[in-house]
Amino acid sequence: MALATKPLKEDLPVIEIGVERLPQLFHTLDPYPFKERDLDRDVEEYIVDWARELPRHQPLKILVHLPQAEAETPAARELESALQHYFAYRGEVIRRDLNELFRIGRRSLIVGLAVLGLCLAAGNIVGMLGTGYVARFLGEGLIILGWVANWRPIEIFLYDWWPVVRRRNLYRRLAVAAVILKPTPAPRA
Repeated sequence: MALATKPLKEDLPVIEIGVERLPQLFHTLDPYPFKERDLDRDVEEYIVDWARELPRHQPLKILVHLPQAEAETPAARELESALQHYFAYRGEVIRRDLNELFRIGRRSLIVGLAVLGLCLAAGNIVGMLGTGYVARFLGEGLIILGWVANWRPIEIFLYDWWPVVRRRNLYRRLAVAAVILKPTPAPRA
């Protein structure tokens, strides 16, 4: 499978893929009808990697080079729908992953705040029992433990969700990408 990318008409970003047969694009063990099949992992990775490098705020086109005979098959007429269906499905899966990440973040935050509250209360009790080195050591240690318990929710809400949103948006862009078939002439014998 020969693969490359370059701008086409109207200077819109184009991802080019060359195949001999359309089934090369899809997972061979997938029993679903053509329109609902999963993309081959290498093909998906290739398309996603190129789309990631192209400008974010422009529509995308996927240009598929294939032999003339293959371009005239019923599967070729369904290729745009099949690719759009697949990328829309992947975008939905990633949206659910994002929701799960936020759900984990909320639960972690509740646990972290409860641990912080208990540690602060325990630190105050230790402070009332004594003012020596051991009491101070335990009190400060409990405060640190309470804040460390909030590390994960802080990490989720400040950093972890950004890459997931970028990936979801990328799949949404690919779900509306135009798919253009470019038949190649049959080689001469």
